[in-house]
Amino acid sequence: MKRLITLSIILIAGGLIFSACQKDFLDVNVDPKAANAEQVQVEYFLNSSITGAQMDPHVAERAYVLYWKNAGRQHRSNGSLALGAYNDGWSSDYYSYLSGWLKDATSAINVAAAKIENGTSFPYTSNMMQVARIWRVYLMSEFTDNFGPMPIDGFQGENPEFKDVKTVYEFMISELKDAASKIDTEVTSPDAARFDKAYGFNYSKWVKYANSMRLRLAMRLSEVNPAYAKTEFEAAAAGNNLILASDESFKVAERDGGWDALSPVMSREWNTQPLSSTMSNLYIGLGGVPSADQLPASIHAQIKPADYMGVKYSDHFGTVTNDPSAGFWYDGLYNTIDPRAYKAFILPGWFDNPGFCTWPSWTQDAFNTQRDLIKLDSDEVLVTIDAAYTWNAFCLGNWGEKGGKNQIATYLGTLPRMSQKYRSASDRVFFGNWETYFLLAEAAVRGWSTPIDAKTAYESGISASFEYFGVQEYLGQYLASESYNRAGTSVNFNHTAEPPASVSMSYVDGYTQQTGTYNFSYPKNTLYQNGAVSNDLLTKIITQKYLAQFPWLPLEAWNDHRRLGLPFFENPSIELPIQTLPDLNTGNYMQSKVSFFPQRLKYPSSLENSNPEGYQQAISFLGGADEVLTPLWWAKKQ
Repeated sequence: MKRLITLSIILIAGGLIFSACQKDFLDVNVDPKAANAEQVQVEYFLNSSITGAQMDPHVAERAYVLYWKNAGRQHRSNGSLALGAYNDGWSSDYYSYLSGWLKDATSAINVAAAKIENGTSFPYTSNMMQVARIWRVYLMSEFTDNFGPMPIDGFQGENPEFKDVKTVYEFMISELKDAASKIDTEVTSPDAARFDKAYGFNYSKWVKYANSMRLRLAMRLSEVNPAYAKTEFEAAAAGNNLILASDESFKVAERDGGWDALSPVMSREWNTQPLSSTMSNLYIGLGGVPSADQLPASIHAQIKPADYMGVKYSDHFGTVTNDPSAGFWYDGLYNTIDPRAYKAFILPGWFDNPGFCTWPSWTQDAFNTQRDLIKLDSDEVLVTIDAAYTWNAFCLGNWGEKGGKNQIATYLGTLPRMSQKYRSASDRVFFGNWETYFLLAEAAVRGWSTPIDAKTAYESGISASFEYFGVQEYLGQYLASESYNRAGTSVNFNHTAEPPASVSMSYVDGYTQQTGTYNFSYPKNTLYQNGAVSNDLLTKIITQKYLAQFPWLPLEAWNDHRRLGLPFFENPSIELPIQTLPDLNTGNYMQSKVSFFPQRLKYPSSLENSNPEGYQQAISFLGGADEVLTPLWWAKKQ
């Protein structure tokens, strides 16, 4: 009977895999209804799961762009999750897709186990089962880090029991440890590149990925269960068998065109993806590398003095916020800026830059750099601004009347936007080598045992990021810099002096054209050390990790902010109240609070309808209401 049940599972799974939409990736000319236990192979399911998780444009726009990139402040999009809101349709789509990828990964594990049991396995079947277990852990981490409690024995056709996040994390870490230990790195697999789009069944790299994932997941628990986190982290780091080289990064190649799962994850033309105020404040001044050394001579006239704040238009930009740059239009380029900034975001008007994004292709908006500010008391134009070769980013929020009079703050032709390099076919990175180094650096700062010291790991992480962005020539100068960015953080690992309370800057009043002096104040990030610290080692590490994770790991950027309150995220401006952020008001907007930022995705209504018992289990484990602002178990609570 057991054999019949196992064979039935294989036959059903085989029919599903061959009849699914994934057939474009599998070139298998077999009648799915005629599939038997020998024809249904583990790699079919694994390939389907890894390929699907690249996200076709439909779900990519919803989960990756509109949820993760918003919540992680990797671009400015004034709505949805960034302001505490959600869309049940988007969440339902993502939940459904993610469940499908998990089902395929689970099927790979089950089919492998059945083949090993019934004697139809190949020499590599056990290895593939371990790879499927490792990959399933990644998918589970996506699930639990977005929604919270989840089933650990689900995705097999029946409504499963939900488990609390602590149990889920302990299961994932245990799975990674066990699966990696059972991989025979001497085994090879046929047709590897076809069925493993990440590593081509290079099993040594899968072991490194498993170990590095263990670092990531263990560190996630650093604040809620530090003893367990330390033990598991140190065990994973021992031996240094980790993702440390760029060719070991977990990444999957995208391809241009179409709507399949391998289409670029950020390729929808109508998503403008402009620079966020969060990223801009971290970039400006960081590393002390002059813009003049980074840009062609033809643009140098746009570079402003180091002590220049910009043109103040306080009646046209949101100012009821703790964004230190609020209220200003910068009519040029900053004197010094992180070298990755000009690679990640291309200046408006720089049309001959290979990374300049001309989308959407059905308009000329990308080529129009002139827009108006309208007088508050009439419909007359106050000033027409030419944004060519300027660097600006603006806070989120409800700007009230100011928003209606400002034609420049949200217009794609006037803002630095993400490079076309990342919107066209590229390698989507799921785990970069820079992340391993920053995890090791954080662990070392915490006093945990690591194979390399904190400073070496920190600087190696920056070096790996600079290599990725192609700016290695600035590395030495950058690492030595003691210049503060707009959040009050410097690069030099040994430089931990806090920034001054304020800095005197020159500015121009946009309404009178008079020059004046402005006292720039560094923000107080009260989510971390009650706002007393801006330049300690942990802040440096997470700041660099955040910038390195752009643009491929917005979920991890969001995770770190939920876990630590780092790096500094400015509050949305509230000229008018934001209903979805009820705790943010005119009396506390200069503070940073957990309740000002999204904490999770609500479960989709489809879950409550299809599995009411499971839904109630999930909510009972959540520790709060099924709402966007309810923190997860491992996240900061206040």
